[in-house]
Amino acid sequence: MSLASVFNLLNGNNSKKYYAPGVLREDIIQYPTDEKRLFTADQYRDILFKITENLRGIVYDKNYVNSLLEILESELSYVPSSTSKKEVPDISLYDHLKLTAGIALCIKQYLDDKQKSYKTVLFDRQEDFYIEKCFRLASLDISGIQKFIYTITSKNALRHLRARSFYLDLMMEHVTDELLDREGLCRANLIYSGGGHCYIILPATEKAEEIFQEFLRELNKWFLNVYSTDLYIAGADAICSSNDLKNRPVGSYSQIYRHISEQMSEQKSHRYSAEQIRQLNTPGDDDHTRECSSCKRMGKIDAEGLCPVCASLKSLSASILYQDFYSIEKADDPDDLPLPFGCTLVSDTKESLIRRMAEDVDFVRAYGKNRSFTGRKLAKRLFVGDYSTGETFEEYAKDAKGIDRIGILRADVDNLGQAFVGGFNNPANDDRYVTLSRTATFSRHMSMFFKMYINDILSHPEFTIDGSKKTDRKITVVYSGGDDVFLAGAWDDIIEAAVDLRNDLKKYTEGTLTISAGIGIYEESYPISVMASEVADLEEKSKYLPGKDAVTLLEDGNSHKENGYNISDGTYHWDELIDRVLGEKYRAISDYFSVTQLHGNAFLYRILELLRGMGDRINFARYVYMLSRLEPDAREAGKEEKEAYDIFSKEMYSWVSDGKDRRELKTAIMIYVYLHREGEESEDNK
Repeated sequence: MSLASVFNLLNGNNSKKYYAPGVLREDIIQYPTDEKRLFTADQYRDILFKITENLRGIVYDKNYVNSLLEILESELSYVPSSTSKKEVPDISLYDHLKLTAGIALCIKQYLDDKQKSYKTVLFDRQEDFYIEKCFRLASLDISGIQKFIYTITSKNALRHLRARSFYLDLMMEHVTDELLDREGLCRANLIYSGGGHCYIILPATEKAEEIFQEFLRELNKWFLNVYSTDLYIAGADAICSSNDLKNRPVGSYSQIYRHISEQMSEQKSHRYSAEQIRQLNTPGDDDHTRECSSCKRMGKIDAEGLCPVCASLKSLSASILYQDFYSIEKADDPDDLPLPFGCTLVSDTKESLIRRMAEDVDFVRAYGKNRSFTGRKLAKRLFVGDYSTGETFEEYAKDAKGIDRIGILRADVDNLGQAFVGGFNNPANDDRYVTLSRTATFSRHMSMFFKMYINDILSHPEFTIDGSKKTDRKITVVYSGGDDVFLAGAWDDIIEAAVDLRNDLKKYTEGTLTISAGIGIYEESYPISVMASEVADLEEKSKYLPGKDAVTLLEDGNSHKENGYNISDGTYHWDELIDRVLGEKYRAISDYFSVTQLHGNAFLYRILELLRGMGDRINFARYVYMLSRLEPDAREAGKEEKEAYDIFSKEMYSWVSDGKDRRELKTAIMIYVYLHREGEESEDNK
């Protein structure tokens, strides 16, 4: 039987698409299709053989539990858990086994704590147990991520950005695994992790709650000591029953998340105790009051003016992103990157990790990157968007076509939180598909897209502005998490990659989810913190467009009213940008100027200025006059040039009379002159 797509039922969708039989591969994106290809007996035998071979290297104790999960994820991600024709087969065998194990662990701890008989509770009185509040859904959320990553001013800013982003990602994985270890659980209990937050299923015992609260106190004490108020982690939980997790009665499942969200908001608004506030307002020693030259935090600095964290990130930034393994150690080495609970982060090769596992008594756990590995205390294969073809902004500015500029993209999925909590609600089927397993499956597919498949998307360019062919993207993934992306690179590649990302997400999710973005174009010397802030504002402007699925780029300060909102003239639905701005207006400009040498960018700059002031009738008259000057001399021009002018002028006259066309034309002209502008021109032509 084929595994059905989990997106078949998301956000009111009602399609029947399937995944091709196979195993999880980081270099091949599994898009759902209409074709229902069945697993063969040979394919099942091959999967069984690979699982068996991998099990030979596993010791059956807690140090290898996560390795077992790795094996199952690699081999069973596209095998359906049920082959019953009466059920919707959109939950993989891996997701089913993982969640079953996590729930079983919680039930065992809960019944042991209550000193109840498994047989009596689970078999003799099973219906009563469905309503017993035996589970606790817990969540963690880090605040301050944006400020931590982007508030830097240093050389090699691009490399440092990537290192800081990866460091926070790995810190969250470490924090999650530390909580699971303390609770006596494993990654089978992790429902979702990404973008600085996670959900974990715990038993509803007093001991589990005490561990959770003490864990939060210890963690935030460490954040306060190391990062002051820059980083903070909020934690909340909600007690629930088996029926609640199955959405019985209807609405009980989403109520769990609402309760957690309310707790989170309350906690974030009252972060610190009175004692902690007094500590923050107590002046430190003189040597603690200097500013780090990179992150601008106050604290001890070295001879280069860097705080310990920035100094460690600097020393590791050249290697931390290019190793296969990352190890957590119980250590207090000031040269290593600090992590909570007395740990540090170091990068490893396969050989050095084997030695560390065998010889280092302080070894805690290790993480692999993108490829699947098994071994003692190997916690997880981390999906990491690590695509990069350059090291500096200067390189990307020179790689850009036309003008020497870099592009910055920030994007995130529209209404993902709503989809996560209530995306499978559907009164037409009595909300029967609102289940924890479906939420877990959905969230894992989203993580794979943004953390793993993004590498393949950037490695195989599809869309180009001018129709040319490209073999790669001049781009670096600064961050790509559970639902959002930050890319930097050559400005033209950034625009094109944004289109690819949107189109592939639409295909991957069957159109059930959309993404909105902001794209900024800058000189390579522009401060990164300012770029990040400005592009975040552009992204926010895209969110005001009704229906979203939008992008904002190349603003000129003008705006228009749409459904009561002030919408930037640089904001478009993606289809409008692709089909009307680039496919229609840019193409018309490009086609015309490809057959005439009489006029160039200077003419288009003047047209652009007239379009920006088109509310003035005099400007309209000037616009008509400018177009008439384009007309080729009847005695000198050839037939092709005359025909091209006739087509071009008619389109330009038509577009200027309509506000929407006029806005699109402005953007198309700006993109054309950027693509056909070599180096720097005079300030008058910018």
